[in-house]
Parts: sequence; C-alpha cells; structure tokens
Amino acid sequence: MVLLWVLIAVAVVIAFTFFMYYNRFVRLSHQIDNSLAQIDVQLKKRADLVPNLLSSVKGYMKHEKKIIKEVTDARKALVGAKNMQSKVKAGNQLQTALKSIFAIAEGYPDLKANTNFLHLQQELSAIEDKVAYARQYFNDGIMSYNVSLNTIPGKWFASMYGFGKKDYLKIPEESRAVPKVEF
Repeated sequence: MVLLWVLIAVAVVIAFTFFMYYNRFVRLSHQIDNSLAQIDVQLKKRADLVPNLLSSVKGYMKHEKKIIKEVTDARKALVGAKNMQSKVKAGNQLQTALKSIFAIAEGYPDLKANTNFLHLQQELSAIEDKVAYARQYFNDGIMSYNVSLNTIPGKWFASMYGFGKKDYLKIPEESRAVPKVEF
C-alpha cells in the first residue's frame, strides 16, 4: 500500500513538472510577444508626433527641405511597415532623421525657444526612452526564454514541446552610426 502511494506521488510530481515547464515556455513566449507589441506602440506614437514636429519646424527651416523630406519619408516607411523587422528599421531611420532636425535646430535660436518645438522635442525624447526600454525588455525576455531553453531540465522539455530558440532584436549597423549634420 505504501508503495502505491509513493508511485502516485512520483507520478504527480512528474506530471506537475511537465505542466510547469510547458506553462513556463508559454508564459515567456507571451512575454516576448507583449514586449514586441510595446515596441510597436512606442514606434507608432513617435510616428504620430512627427507631423506636429514638422509643422512647427517648417516655418523656421525653409531651406532645410532635404532633412524634412528624410523625416517625412522615414515616417511613411514606419507607418507602412508590415512586420516588426521593417518597423524597427524604419524606426531607426526616423530616429536618425529626427536627430538631424534637433541638431540643426541649434542653429535657429527662435526655433529653439519656440514652446511647441520644445514640447515636441521633450515628447519625442520621452518616447525614445520608452522605445529603448521596450527594446531592452524584449531582449531581456528573449534572454530568459533562451536560458530556460538551454538549461537542464528546460532543454529536455523545450525539445519535447517543440519550443525553439528566439532571436534578439538587433539594431542594423547603419543605425549605429552617428548622423552627419552639415550646415
């Protein structure tokens, strides 16, 4: 009789372990999906602020049409992007173009003092921080998932359940370069 109870207890522990690891991988996968969605939300928010920024800048920077066109084109690419990889790429292009606008604004004292411009610059700066945090959160989720996937006993359960490695969010090399600003 004792042997029966021991076998039942062992079976319950084994079943619990199988459920626990399956649920862990599902939870981590959903955390990664959620963090990708948060990146998307912040990129959209940034793209929505750009028309307001451009309208406040256009009056001051009439001869800087090239940079304004770059910002407009980058925003269009971001809004029209279909998958996360292209959204991240377009978001990086927009970020680079916006940095150029802010750098050029240093040469326009009236623009620098404009309250609309200052407010939009602060909003965009806050969104950039949120995008950076969301990217970090995503990569942290990927790290937790991949560590669980590669450590024992998670490795055994992951292969049993068909869970595979996920890739980190990478920033393209061209987006790492410091933007050139010429006057």
